[in-house]
Amino acid sequence: MSRLLALDVLDAVLEQRRAFDEAFDKHPRTNALEPRDRGFAYNLVATVLRRLGQLDAAIDACLQKPLGPRAQRIRQVLRLGAAQLLFLETPAHAAVDTSVTIAASDPRLETYKNLTNAVLHRLAREGAEMIAAQDAARLNTPAWLWDSWCAVYGEDQGRAIATAHLNQAPLDLAVKADPQAWARQLGAELLPSGALRLPSGTPVASLPGFNEGAWWVQDAAAQMPVRLLAEVTGGLDGLRIADLGAAPGGKTAQLAAAGARVIAVDRSGARLAILRENMARLNLTVEVVEADAKSWRPEPLLDAVLLDAPCSATGTIRRHPDIPHLRRPEEAAKAGRVQAELLEAALAMVRPGGTVVFATCSLQQEEGPGVTAPLVASRDDVRFVKDLRTLPSEGWDGFYAAALVKAQ
Repeated sequence: MSRLLALDVLDAVLEQRRAFDEAFDKHPRTNALEPRDRGFAYNLVATVLRRLGQLDAAIDACLQKPLGPRAQRIRQVLRLGAAQLLFLETPAHAAVDTSVTIAASDPRLETYKNLTNAVLHRLAREGAEMIAAQDAARLNTPAWLWDSWCAVYGEDQGRAIATAHLNQAPLDLAVKADPQAWARQLGAELLPSGALRLPSGTPVASLPGFNEGAWWVQDAAAQMPVRLLAEVTGGLDGLRIADLGAAPGGKTAQLAAAGARVIAVDRSGARLAILRENMARLNLTVEVVEADAKSWRPEPLLDAVLLDAPCSATGTIRRHPDIPHLRRPEEAAKAGRVQAELLEAALAMVRPGGTVVFATCSLQQEEGPGVTAPLVASRDDVRFVKDLRTLPSEGWDGFYAAALVKAQ
């Protein structure tokens, strides 16, 4: 049953702090469902995660007394039922009846079946008015993220970022060549950056050009670090470049398609297996190295390094609505310290005059200028050239990238 799958996955994310996609993909019910039911379950959980603050506020307004800390599973049932009523346009009888049935069939929840019925019937009557009166952007954003974005970008931009997270991101593609022709063939929007954009939910594998390896899925913002590297170096053709944290291979493919001699470095063998599969489909040849970038060193030194640093990933919340519920305030600063170590390692890999582009898919200041600025200030052999920032409020994933050049 799709709703039972959704209940288990939601519990895994919010109570066990497991990643949404992993919990969904590895659940035994997932593959047993028909594609339509599987898609419904996925969308239902994603909607709850995007709208959690609004849903909880509406549910709490319908309770005579608060649910206790041991009642989290029934709260998950209420959240799923409310999301169907308030955001997914599920018929009221279906949303209410299935939620009550779940409660009644579970010994842990049976005592709450009447409460479930009462709360969801009230939301069916009054919920739309409740939702219309809410501050959606603020309610659905944890306070620490809201405060950090408003402090760095200003309150208007912080609110715009939070508002953008209420919707799923579109599908962006990177193409090997002739983006205008592929935009016409795929019926895609051609962005000024050269990326192609299609509606979210577009079935990727059935599109023209997939089997031929003419393009790959990659957010438009994630394509910008390679473009920055090409701009600073004057072109990538023939350059020896390491892509650190390379898997699953979007930036590796960009580099190789531009003529670079690429070394794809990642410490995860499983993720590198996916990268190899992607390069085979795209008919691109790269060298693959399984290693920790902190200790790996090339011989001889490289022309350039692209460091896609591990981060809090708060710039990808449109694609991963579990992130606000999994991350903690201290994690951004911790990630920033790891990134600083990796940036030092990346600089040790390039020849004098070589270029390092540092990139991170985070909106947090500690993982952007908070990493590059102190390093440049502490070293007289490294020159800051240029950086860029993309924001969800502007239709992109949230990315920061900076180009640094090592002195001759």
